[in-house]
Amino acid sequence: MEFSGKKVTVVGTGISGIGAVGLLNAVGAEVVLYDGNEKLKIEDIEKKLGTYKAEIVLGELTKELTDSSDLLVISPGVPIDSPVVKAFEAAGVPVWGEVELAYAFDKGKVLAITGTNGKTTTTALVGQIVGAYHKDTFVVGNIGNPYTTEVLKSNKDSYTVAEISSFQLETVHEFHPLVSAILNITPDHLNRHYTMDCYVQTKEKIAMNQKGSEVCVLNFDDDYLREFGEHTTAKVVWFSRFTKPDRGAYMEGDMICYTDGIRSQELLNVHDMNLIGAHNYENVMAAVCITKAAGIPDEIIVEQIKQFKAVEHRIEFVTEKNGVRYYNDSKGTNPEAAVKAIEAMTRPTVLIGGGYDKGSEFDLYVKAFKDRVKLLVLIGQTSDKIEATAKKYGFTNIIKAESLKEVVDICAENAKDGDAVLLSPACASWGMFDNYEQRGRLFKEYVNAL
Repeated sequence: MEFSGKKVTVVGTGISGIGAVGLLNAVGAEVVLYDGNEKLKIEDIEKKLGTYKAEIVLGELTKELTDSSDLLVISPGVPIDSPVVKAFEAAGVPVWGEVELAYAFDKGKVLAITGTNGKTTTTALVGQIVGAYHKDTFVVGNIGNPYTTEVLKSNKDSYTVAEISSFQLETVHEFHPLVSAILNITPDHLNRHYTMDCYVQTKEKIAMNQKGSEVCVLNFDDDYLREFGEHTTAKVVWFSRFTKPDRGAYMEGDMICYTDGIRSQELLNVHDMNLIGAHNYENVMAAVCITKAAGIPDEIIVEQIKQFKAVEHRIEFVTEKNGVRYYNDSKGTNPEAAVKAIEAMTRPTVLIGGGYDKGSEFDLYVKAFKDRVKLLVLIGQTSDKIEATAKKYGFTNIIKAESLKEVVDICAENAKDGDAVLLSPACASWGMFDNYEQRGRLFKEYVNAL
């Protein structure tokens, strides 16, 4: 699409929407920034825009706007079945997301990563490995750095490492990574996607435009992905904790290994890494497969894996107070992610759970407690639901709290020397917090103030 002189409506005034406005300004489009929340203040949005230019429209959507637009660009938080999107579709306006918009201008190689859990850690690790190989490496997407703000810096030799959420994959059309990866698929965001089939199919869209010469990295231990590997058009490279695949990464004891189908090699021992937990061994194996497929030399891959430290909010060690180790896993926003954090604990653990209800069930979460979790402290909308599930399985040592500050105080009172306190809520942060980052940073602030 030629953008010069075209009228593009961007929906959403968050980081993705603002990034889209900046890119559209740079390519000569006429931009309208729309948000249905009429209580927002135009001057606040103008501050966010800074030097970017857009006509700001708040409140009720008009037919004049839908009929005069050449393209609609939506932020990931806007569902594709929302009335706003439906109105533009009814007017015959194409609907893109921020990722599709940015990809239209990417001149280099794209490595794209999705999955229910592990996306951010794997994306950050791949970005660090690739960045050590080539200076023009951009780490973008759901990781918090909008693709649209970086893409015009790309060139024919550059690499874009992109974390892509299911919300962003709803609106891809031409998006075409050189290497794609789906780390795992477990139930999540069913309040948005409605059915598991829809969620799975949305995740699989990351590879829909790939050809047989391009690589899709998949988790052999995931039933959905093993089936998908049989019919994707891309060349499949597997990773597995339990099986040696025909081609890909696998584990032999504590060693992470790789086979190209002919020759097998040992790459590194998991005890030489800073990352802990079996889920992180999977993330590392995925990163090995992605970066080898992108042509990065083994010695760079191994050295960067050894140097890599956990990303903020993902089983992040905060501090030790009175012999109690505190961990921030605010990014554990669904039960499966939280289970991985619980399983990584090696001490008796006081667990903090609860938050916004995305329609998740918490049986897996509670079953992971076993002899690890000694006390469950609950907060937020899902407190009653998690409590009922815990009691169903015979776990009754539960305290409810009204605020995160109160939660931290309760944990400090109940944790003993040699214990751990783990914030891994199994729920989104919305309602009480702007996002999981704010939740995690407040937790660390309260812990460090103890």
